[in-house]
Amino acid sequence: MTRSTRIARESLVDVLFVAFMLVLIPFVGDEYLLTVIFACIIALAFIVRRARHDLAAFVAGLALMTAAEYLFVSTGVETFTHHTLFGLMPLWLPLLWAYGFVVIKRILHALDAHA
Repeated sequence: MTRSTRIARESLVDVLFVAFMLVLIPFVGDEYLLTVIFACIIALAFIVRRARHDLAAFVAGLALMTAAEYLFVSTGVETFTHHTLFGLMPLWLPLLWAYGFVVIKRILHALDAHA
């Protein structure tokens, strides 16, 4: 098995969890329900696979991207139709970003491990 194949295989499950979350967005109209669904998906993803420092990456992503998104959206450059968090953005968005941080960390780790 090639190095690229190993990296892709290790990252596939993580990417599929994110893809599934993205697919759900237009189909779940209730922001609170979508937030709960995202929290459950993320919990399941951590049960399926948990790596060192995942929780730290998740918390950092949650804090940093919530703040960054808040600043970005408050400038008016980007707008959302749902404003359940701070009156500016969807409540589920920081969860998606935070898990995205975890996935990026895992992919970088896989790249480093197979370098």
